[in-house]
Amino acid sequence: MSEFVMPSLGADMQSGKLVEWVVKAGSRVRKGDVIAVVETHKGAFEIDIFEDGEISELCAAAGDVVPVGGLLARFTRPNEAPAVAPSSQPARAPAPVAAKAPEPAFAMPPVPEVARMAPQPPAPPAPAVGQRPKVTPAARRRAAELGIDPEQLEGTGIDGSVTLADVEAAPPPVKPAVSPPPAKPRRGFDPEQMREGIAAAMSLSKREIPHYYLSTTIDMGPALAWLEKFNGQLPPERRLLPAVLLLKATALALGEVPRLNGFWIDGHFRPSGGVHIGWAIALRGGGLIAPAIHDVDRMKLPELMEALRDLVGRARAGGLRSSEMTDPSFTVTSLGDRGVDSVTPVIYPPQVAIAGFGRIAERPWVVDGQVTVRPLLVASLGADHRASDGHIGGLFIAAIERLLLDPDRL
Repeated sequence: MSEFVMPSLGADMQSGKLVEWVVKAGSRVRKGDVIAVVETHKGAFEIDIFEDGEISELCAAAGDVVPVGGLLARFTRPNEAPAVAPSSQPARAPAPVAAKAPEPAFAMPPVPEVARMAPQPPAPPAPAVGQRPKVTPAARRRAAELGIDPEQLEGTGIDGSVTLADVEAAPPPVKPAVSPPPAKPRRGFDPEQMREGIAAAMSLSKREIPHYYLSTTIDMGPALAWLEKFNGQLPPERRLLPAVLLLKATALALGEVPRLNGFWIDGHFRPSGGVHIGWAIALRGGGLIAPAIHDVDRMKLPELMEALRDLVGRARAGGLRSSEMTDPSFTVTSLGDRGVDSVTPVIYPPQVAIAGFGRIAERPWVVDGQVTVRPLLVASLGADHRASDGHIGGLFIAAIERLLLDPDRL
């Protein structure tokens, strides 16, 4: 038996509210299946399970606020023996033996003969078991008008039949309470709570992490020329954006310098099992979120472009999955479309590094001893000095520049 707990959807998350279950006990699930919806101050997230199995028990109910690491459900892996389910029928206790009634301490006085002989009004005979009671036509019509089931009434007419008077005297039917429809998970977010969460995470980062910063200026001329040629063969909806080149170059550089791709946990660096890059997305109405695109280094550029469009759309619509929030191993923030020349990024714990890119702008640049105008980009790195140093960071920045100068390698 294995346990599925409330995942941490960010360093600033303390607990989450279970909005709804998508599965039930006995459901078979596969890795990546959505099993629940959880709401945090960043909005509602679909919680997906991390391996195959069968849900054995749901341990939290809709509406419960569960702390990070708190038990949500138990499940059985394919090779595990299922837990012995308790019987749905409780064990029956032996029937009690009727005790003999004790003799009364005092004898009751005899009932007078007159009282015993007093005539009693005859009770209307009850209909036989399985026999429907008789209902007079007038009573049936009136019962239909009042919404009463006449066959549930006790008749006072001949042979126990239900009369019009019985229907008129019956209490009005009680309408069943209509339960309000279940609340749909909130797909938006609370800007004030999100700002508090971001402030808590960034304060922790600047307080706990010894940052060091590096930056370089990259000539984007070769990359933009390659991009123009590539996009010329595609319809507008499938064309690539420069951001995709930055993402892919970052992912390949992390493959060369894996010391920056991982987490600082319990005083040690733990490398990530894949290059899962969190892309910082500004949300409408304020706020910021950085869900992951998985295995960026293995994606071809058109596939990566589709993944980026999908991620941004779902982030702003409130349709992200928990796996996209729990395992970004590195973050990229790009503010070029906001007119920013350069970025000095802050690490999102427990990650150990973050890259920032400014806008691509034409500036004077020296080429072969001559001053010329080139499209330039400032790339920055913020890294954790506990996990790496300037030498490692320098190798990473140099790898990004080398890849962007030779875009065919992307």
